[in-house]
Amino acid sequence: MEKLEMIEKLRERAQVTYDEAREALEQADGDLLDALIILERQGKVAPPKGGGYYSSEGSTAGEQQSQENRQEEQSSEKGGTQQSNSVKETLEKFGNFLLGLLRRGNSTSFEILKDKEHVASFPVTVLAIMLLFAPWVTLPLIVIGLFFGYHYQFVRNDN
Repeated sequence: MEKLEMIEKLRERAQVTYDEAREALEQADGDLLDALIILERQGKVAPPKGGGYYSSEGSTAGEQQSQENRQEEQSSEKGGTQQSNSVKETLEKFGNFLLGLLRRGNSTSFEILKDKEHVASFPVTVLAIMLLFAPWVTLPLIVIGLFFGYHYQFVRNDN
């Protein structure tokens, strides 16, 4: 990225003048993130809101350590509940998808016809289960039926 583009990005993010952005970028040896941190330390940029770690230079090492521990505990508690909610939502979506698929399979029929005369009909769900658990029987029967003049069709039963 060109130096001018980097200065413009820094100006947009930090809401500082061109000269301030250029100076911070030069101090950071062309690293945008470091330049943003420099501006933050100078008080020209507000520290990140929520969840971010920010400490003042006046605090002692013990205070900093206890602050870090508290923030890690808070973030792990939040992350744990968010993750469990995310997993729960994903499982609910997957369950709803399967229920919708089952409903659609039960409302659609696989019909067997011979000379345009209805011979048999059963839900697509049954066909799927037969193909899943006994394909060595189901597929040959369908193919042999074609040789004997049987036709197959799927019919949607909208109730």
